[in-house]
Amino acid sequence: MSRTLRTTTVPALEAVPGLVHGFEQRLGPPGWEDRDETRRRMAQALAGAGRLQLLKQVHGCRVHAAPWDGRPEADAAVADEAGLILGIETADCQPILLVDPVRRRVAAAHAGWRGTVAGVAREAVGALLARGSRPADVMAALGPSIGSCCYEVGEELRGVFGPDGAAFFRPGPRGKPHLDVRAANVRQLEQAGLAPDHIHHVADCTMCRADLYHSYRREGKGAGRMVNFVGFAK
Repeated sequence: MSRTLRTTTVPALEAVPGLVHGFEQRLGPPGWEDRDETRRRMAQALAGAGRLQLLKQVHGCRVHAAPWDGRPEADAAVADEAGLILGIETADCQPILLVDPVRRRVAAAHAGWRGTVAGVAREAVGALLARGSRPADVMAALGPSIGSCCYEVGEELRGVFGPDGAAFFRPGPRGKPHLDVRAANVRQLEQAGLAPDHIHHVADCTMCRADLYHSYRREGKGAGRMVNFVGFAK
């Protein structure tokens, strides 16, 4: 099995000088590589650009500032220095990469439904703004996640998204609602001040595309993880 890094990117972020980013695609079937090995492989692949910083993700909205040692509990991160590459691990949840190309700082967030309700995308943007970034300068890229085509949820989730959350649900074929977690995070980004034309997408559904992505919903506890990353190279 080849261990060559395979990623997809968005053209708008590729055009930012010195920026490295990507949304990882799977290299093998469930269980072919454990998560620690995936992390080591990704860190080695990115070593020429900088130090990969990974979190212990807990489905919240805390933002941790790089650099750090180990894996602190948080679901978003921010970095001001070149050579610090922020990593977000996903297997259906929404990865969000944020870039201020003017002040050359980045943030990243892991947004499942719990993190989305908690406002993790909004908090990640806020961490950039607190460091002097302007909303008009910030660019976002939302990577592959489970789509509303496949994300069947319980009726109880309608309530937690509040009275304005109806737009994020659609009827499913089995009578249960389907959640559009991507749309919910886009709204947060726009409410935080990002211009709609600064929000970019790799809109693949991880559940649908078994050839490209791991999916917890499809594969269960044995699902692998993709590492999604962003940072300015050292």
